Amino acid sequence: MAGKSPRSWTDSIEETLIAVILGAMTLLTFANVAARYMGSNILWALEATSFLFAWLVLLGASYAVKKRAHLGVDVAVDMLPPGPRRILGLAAAAACIVYAALLLKGGWDYWANFANLPATEGRWFPLGLEERVREKGWYEVNDIDMPAFLNPFFANWFNEGEPYEKIPRLIPYFAMPLSMTLLLLRFVQAALAIARGAQDRLIASHEAEDMIDAARPARPAAED
Repeated sequence: MAGKSPRSWTDSIEETLIAVILGAMTLLTFANVAARYMGSNILWALEATSFLFAWLVLLGASYAVKKRAHLGVDVAVDMLPPGPRRILGLAAAAACIVYAALLLKGGWDYWANFANLPATEGRWFPLGLEERVREKGWYEVNDIDMPAFLNPFFANWFNEGEPYEKIPRLIPYFAMPLSMTLLLLRFVQAALAIARGAQDRLIASHEAEDMIDAARPARPAAED
């Protein structure tokens, strides 16, 4: 089985972003608990944490595919010779690519109108773009105030110059098309790696086995 892929500058960006999101969720939750203990409340904390959690899960899913960190039961795969194992890996990758493409279509269609962009036609596969856009750029979230420095750009582009009181939904909802695009890209990259022979399966994490092996004491050298 091929080893894990080496680190790159994109790994650092993704890992930093995921760590920042996780840290922000932790700080917000702690601050809100402390505020409630003192009889106050951070009104927007729950909504912000929910959006951050969605970004964390969706971005983390694509990153885990990239690093082959998702769990996989590969007992049967290990019993196959290299040729059939590779064919099975390509079949699994093809199924995942189709699935990710469907998720990307759904993510784009849900987000597009909030950005005043056309969704795709067709129930399962995109058959073009809708002719009449149902513009929803004026939709706002419930509790999170819009930062003043962002208002000029977003108000002019998505709300006909009218300033937002709360952040527009297009900002947090952008996690869907972005993460599904990354997920599709990761599955395509994995399929190409299998086709080139760089790896023999899609994803399979053996983190628990690796930790157990690392924890085992080294065997003493056999005495002569």
